[in-house]
Amino acid sequence: MLATQLALAVLGDPARHLGVFLVLETLAFSALGWAGWWLARSPRAGEGAGALLLVAALLRLLLLPLPATLSADLGRYVWDGRVLLAGENPYREAPDSPRLAELRNDAWSRLHHKSVPTVYPPLALGVFALASAAGDQAALWLKATFGLADCLACWLLLHLARGLGSPPQRWIWYAWNPLVCLEGAGMGHLDTLAVALLLAGAWAFWLRRGALAGTWVGLGIVAKLAPLFVLPAWGRARGGGPKLVLAALALAFALWLPFLVDLGGIPPGLLIYGISWEFDGPLYEPLWRGLAWLRLDHWLAVQLDHAKAWLGHDSWWNHFYPYLYPQLLAKMVLGLGALAVILNSLRPRGPWPSRNRRLFGGLLLCSATVYPWYLLWVLPWAALTAHRGWLLLSASILLSYLAQLRGISLWPWLYLLVWAPAAAVSWLDRRPEPGASA
Repeated sequence: MLATQLALAVLGDPARHLGVFLVLETLAFSALGWAGWWLARSPRAGEGAGALLLVAALLRLLLLPLPATLSADLGRYVWDGRVLLAGENPYREAPDSPRLAELRNDAWSRLHHKSVPTVYPPLALGVFALASAAGDQAALWLKATFGLADCLACWLLLHLARGLGSPPQRWIWYAWNPLVCLEGAGMGHLDTLAVALLLAGAWAFWLRRGALAGTWVGLGIVAKLAPLFVLPAWGRARGGGPKLVLAALALAFALWLPFLVDLGGIPPGLLIYGISWEFDGPLYEPLWRGLAWLRLDHWLAVQLDHAKAWLGHDSWWNHFYPYLYPQLLAKMVLGLGALAVILNSLRPRGPWPSRNRRLFGGLLLCSATVYPWYLLWVLPWAALTAHRGWLLLSASILLSYLAQLRGISLWPWLYLLVWAPAAAVSWLDRRPEPGASA
């Protein structure tokens, strides 16, 4: 695996050499599979954790020089940090705002979605601003920060695995996972920091220190919103309780409050993201196409016409017509599905890592947007439970870069190559999962 990471570093720009990049990542995943197989059969698999952690750190260190060209997110992080340093509100001012004209540079021209204000929570913006103070080295500082946070996440996962009584080698399915290494230290995605904060909360939760767990989860929420979804289940379990929920929400609210007061409501970038963003959603892609084929939007428009004729108040009913299109209808259906996933997480069914995997996995399945780095939220729990479907998906989802960077149509064949193998393995591998309850 170290050899493949070194080859990636030597390769240079992965977006320019995408075919070679995918071959190297395939080799890296093959090496991970062999390492997992060997450790599972080694009588001394529980020993030498320090050496395994060192390998995890080296896998990330080798990717720090890699140009972050598979995604434009890192450039946006640096820009949002510069905006905050300049005393402006990045939730209010989009990159193309005339108020920010003096901040524009060559990097600004490469930003995506210049008309959309930031979607990142306050702690993330603070980290971006600190790194942006380094000037031209801001991107490298962010990658180093997220890579270090990822190493911390590996250390926390190791101790969590020991506390849960999981087989000692399982945590390397996250620590040595090529996708995790790539998206954190390589592409500099914020998710590694937020996942580390969530795992710190998970460790405190397992020790039944509710207030401390809530503090870490609250920090995770103001780094990225995903940790918010564990509050119902963790707050109801023995390691959490009201202390966890109150600590998390109080911290998150305190850090969000100045921005919300300035805006007078929800950040517009988040609303735009929720309504407009879509890419590779596993249920969303076939669902909206199915609704379009059924012409459900036309049927609903006809029903709306009948309601107008019967009840009157035309001006009131007319507000609903712009929302009757298949993509938004599909997101509404999947929003209900996500709510069902969260409610289902309240049931103490199965080992605690499995419940967390089902929660984050279910939310990903209901999402209209699933970029490769989104898998970092489910992979710690997939590693602890040795869930072959999600682990296989961490390899196959790299194919989605062909759609992002080469303009290859995602639907239907590339979509099937990404999702069908993992779905088949998950269906065939339905077995009881050993582990500890919480």
